[in-house]
Amino acid sequence: KTEMDDSEYMYELFSVIIHKGGCYGGHYHVYIRDVDQLGNWQLQEEEDGLIEDKALRDTENAKETENPLAVLKGILSEEEVKQIPVDQLGQKFLEKKGMSWNKKYRKQYGALRKYLQNHPQIFQLSADGNKVGLKETHKLLFKLDSPGGDLQSPPQRNDVQWNCEKTPPRPRAASAGCHWFDLNDSKVQPIKEKDIEKQFQGKESAYMLFYRKAQLKRPPEARGNPRYQIPDHLLNEMNAANTELQKKRAECDSANNGIDLHLHLSSCYKFHNGALHPSLSWKESVVDLTIDRRKTLGDLRQAVFQMLESWEGDMVLSVAKPLPAGLHLYQVLDGDELTLDGIGLADGADIFVWNGKEVGGTKVLPGPEHEPVVLNVLRLAEHNEGGKGQHFSEAQHVFSCSTSLGQLHSALAPAGGIILRNGSGAEGEGKNWQVFRAEDMKETVRSAGLRDGCSLLILDSHDQSFVNVASGNLTAFTYDISWLQVKNFCGVEEEEKLVKITATIETVMADIKMKAIRELQLEEELANESCLRPVSGSGKLLSPVPEDYTVKEAELKMGSLLGLCRGKAPTSTQLFLYFMVGSDQNCSPEMEIVVEETASVRECLNLMLEKSGLSGDSWHLRRLDWCYEAGEALSQENATLKELNVCRGDTLVVTEGKLPEKGFLKIPIWWLKPSSHKKHGENAQDQVNGVTWKMDALQVSAAATHPGLDLCYAGRIEIAGEASLEDLKMQALTLPWCQEQVVPLPSFLRAWTVDSKRPGKLLRDNKQRLSDYRLGARVEICIEPLQEEENLGPHELLLRVQMGIPGERDYSDSRDLVWDISKECTTWALRQRVASHYCLPVDKIEIAKYFPERFEWLPISSWTQQISKRKRRKKQESLQSAPYHLKDGDIIGVKNLLLDDTKDFSTMRDDIGKEKQKQLALEKKKSRQERAQDPFFPEEKLLTKARKPEVALSINVGVFR
Repeated sequence: KTEMDDSEYMYELFSVIIHKGGCYGGHYHVYIRDVDQLGNWQLQEEEDGLIEDKALRDTENAKETENPLAVLKGILSEEEVKQIPVDQLGQKFLEKKGMSWNKKYRKQYGALRKYLQNHPQIFQLSADGNKVGLKETHKLLFKLDSPGGDLQSPPQRNDVQWNCEKTPPRPRAASAGCHWFDLNDSKVQPIKEKDIEKQFQGKESAYMLFYRKAQLKRPPEARGNPRYQIPDHLLNEMNAANTELQKKRAECDSANNGIDLHLHLSSCYKFHNGALHPSLSWKESVVDLTIDRRKTLGDLRQAVFQMLESWEGDMVLSVAKPLPAGLHLYQVLDGDELTLDGIGLADGADIFVWNGKEVGGTKVLPGPEHEPVVLNVLRLAEHNEGGKGQHFSEAQHVFSCSTSLGQLHSALAPAGGIILRNGSGAEGEGKNWQVFRAEDMKETVRSAGLRDGCSLLILDSHDQSFVNVASGNLTAFTYDISWLQVKNFCGVEEEEKLVKITATIETVMADIKMKAIRELQLEEELANESCLRPVSGSGKLLSPVPEDYTVKEAELKMGSLLGLCRGKAPTSTQLFLYFMVGSDQNCSPEMEIVVEETASVRECLNLMLEKSGLSGDSWHLRRLDWCYEAGEALSQENATLKELNVCRGDTLVVTEGKLPEKGFLKIPIWWLKPSSHKKHGENAQDQVNGVTWKMDALQVSAAATHPGLDLCYAGRIEIAGEASLEDLKMQALTLPWCQEQVVPLPSFLRAWTVDSKRPGKLLRDNKQRLSDYRLGARVEICIEPLQEEENLGPHELLLRVQMGIPGERDYSDSRDLVWDISKECTTWALRQRVASHYCLPVDKIEIAKYFPERFEWLPISSWTQQISKRKRRKKQESLQSAPYHLKDGDIIGVKNLLLDDTKDFSTMRDDIGKEKQKQLALEKKKSRQERAQDPFFPEEKLLTKARKPEVALSINVGVFR
C-alpha cells in the first residue's frame, strides 16, 4: 500500500451494459451517466407534488403492468414494420414478461389470436389472420403517452420528461447533479439511477459495469459540448449520418403531407352532351401537381400561375369529378388563407382551371344540382337493327338531373308515345317496367330516382297494346316484344311491300297474318287462300308455318322476314316437302308438295311423280345429304313419313331406277384407259383445249382432271354385298362395252373407286368381300386394264411416274411404279426406288408430286446422301403425312439432271389451268359484289346451294400426361 490518500482509490459507476436473453439471441441496453451534462432535464413539480403524483402513477403502472392490452400495444409500437406474425408477438411477450401468454392470460382472456380479434379498433389483422399490427392512431397515441418508454421493462413514469422543441427546458436545479440515460437502439430516454437496478433482474440477464475515478474532474470546456475531443473522422461520419437522417425526415414529411392534384385545363376541354370532354387525349389535357397539404390555397394558385405562364384573365379553381357522362364541376375554391387540408382537398383530387363562366364559348353550370345523368334508352328494334338475338335498339342519352320528366318526354318521344322506367328486379320481367304518368311530368330526373345506367323504354302509339294503362305495367315480358317483318308475295313483283308487325313469342301466326293483311291493305278474303313462309338469307321461301302455331312453336327468331304467299298453310298433321327429279339442281327445278305425315313412302312418291309429269315403277326416293346430293334411300316403301323421321321442310330426291334388294348393290362401272399422248411439237394450248373438251363431256371442272387418263361409262351392275372383288370384275366384263376389250383374267384388271370423276381409292385383294370395303350405297367403280397380272399387297404403294422431256416443259407417258413401304416411307427411300426404276444415280434426279386440283408441283427434295447415326435413330417423317399425303395413283414427276438441269416441274398446261382458275375466282367475286350493291332487293334469290344451319359439335378430349 502506498502513501496515497484513500480518496484516490474511490471509483464511481458511470456506465452499465445489460444483455437480456440467452446465448443464441437477446437484446442489449446501455445506461450511461451524463458526465458532461449534455442531456436536457426538466423538473415538473415541487417535491411534495412529485411524491403524490408518483404514488398515483405507480398505481397506474401496476395496473398497466397487469393489463395485457397495454403490454401488447407497447410491444407493437416498438416495431418498425407495420405488421409482425402473431407467433412472433407471442415470443416477444414471453421475452418481456418472462411468462407465456397461455400461462398468464389464457384462462382469463382466451387465446392470443382470439384476444386480438376481439379488439379490432386497436389491432389490425391481415386477411389470413397470421399477421398483426397496431392501428396508426393508437400507435401515435401510445408514443405520446409514453415517449421513448423502455419496452424491455415495465413502463417507467419518472419525475422527469425528455425535452422537446415545443417545450423549452426549465432551468435545472443546482442539486440535480449528473443524470442517467437509457440507450435502447435508436431510442434515448432519461432514467433514474435507482430504476436501473430493476432492469437486470432475472436469470436471463447479464451485465457489465464501468467505473471511473471519483476524483477525476472533466474540464469546463467539455460541459455541454458533444464534440469535445471527438476525432475528426468520427465527426465527419456523424455529420454524414445526420445529413442522411435529415434527408429521410424530409422525404418522410413529404410522403406524409404531399398530395397529388390533377389539374384539368379549360383550353383542352369542350362542353357537349351535358358534360366536359377532353378535346385531346386524357394525358394531354391533364397536368399533375404535387404540393404540401399544409400549404394554403393561395400557394396552390401561385403554383398554378407559375406552371401556366401564358394564362390570361381571371383564374378560378373548381373541384371536378369524373362521371359516366364526362367531367362535371362542383364548388369553387375560395379563401386563399385556408390550408389545402382545411378545405378538404385529398390526394388524387381533380381541379378544373377556368375563368368561372364558360368553356370553349359554352356556358357551364357547376354544382350538384346540374349533375349529368346517363340514361339507356331502349326502342323496339327494326329488322336486323338490334343484331342477332337482340330485340331492342339501345342508345345512351345524357340529361341534367334537374331536367323535368316533361322535358325528357318531349326530347325522347316528340311524336307521342309513352316512357317506361325499369324498377327493381330483373329487367326482363314486364312487372318491373312502370309508366311515367301525366302527373309525374313535373318531377325532375333526380326526384324520379333516375341514376346513371337506368333504362327507359320508349313505346310508339301502335306498341301501346303491351301496356296496361290502369296499372302502368307491361303485360308481356320485354325480351319477348319485338318485330316480325312480312313481305307481300301475292301480287306482281313491282307491288311487293314490306310491313313490320309487333309480336311476342306467344303470338299465334294466324293473328300475325291478319295484321299483315290489314297493314298491306289487302282483301281480307285473301286470309283463307294465303300462308306465311319464312324467307332465308339467300331469298329462298321456306316451308309455310302452320297457322295454329305460336312464334315460339314455329321456331322463328324475332326480326325474321316472312313472306305472305298464296296457298293454304299445312296443318299440324301435314308435311310441307321439297323434291327434285335427279340430284342436279341446274337440270331439275325444285318443286313443293304438301302430304300427310301418315302417308307411306310409296304414296308420297306417286304424288311427286304425278306433279312432275312422270310415270312408271322404276323410281325411288332418296334423302338429300349435307353435300346436296342424293343420299340415303328410303328403302321401306310401306313405312310412313313420320316413322322415317321425315320433317317439315326436308328435301327428297326422286331417283330413277328400282331399289336393289336387301344386301345387293347397284354399282355404275367406268372403264379407265390411258389417253394418247400429244404428238411431238403439238401446241400445248391445243392439248389443253382437248382436255377441257373431254372434261366438258364428263361435266367436271378443270381442277378435277387426271392428266393422261380417260373415263368411259360402261354400264351398271347389280351384285351382292357378300361377293368378292374378283366377282365384281368378272361381272363387269359381261357388260356390252367391256366385251369389246381383250382381258384374259380378272387379275389383269385394277379396280378403283370414282371420286369427283377421277380414280380415288385403289381396291386390293381380289378375294376380299365388297361389304368389307364399306363402299356405301352411291359408290362408283372404274376398271383399269393391265398388261400383266397384278396382286398388290397392303404395304405396296402404286405411283405413276413420268420423266421430264429435256428442253421442253412436258413429260413422257407415265409408268406404273410399285413401291414397298413396309420398312419406311421416307424421301430417301422414294428417291432410291425412282432412281432404280430409271437406272440413274440417286444424286442425279429430282422428283416432285403433282396436285392436279391446283395445277401445282411440290418438290420432294429434303434429303442427304450421308445420314449421321444420330439422325438415323430419329424417326423420319413419312411421305403419307403432310404436306405430301402420298397415296395410290399419285403422279410423280422426275427430272434427269444429267440431261436437264432445270428444276421447274410446271408445264404449259399448268400455266393455262392456273390462269383459268384465277379468272373464275375474279368472276365470282365480281358477281358477289354486284349482288351486294343491288339496292332493290339485297336478299336476291341465288342459284347457289342454300347452307343448312350450323350445328354445334362437341369433342371430348382425354387427359394427356
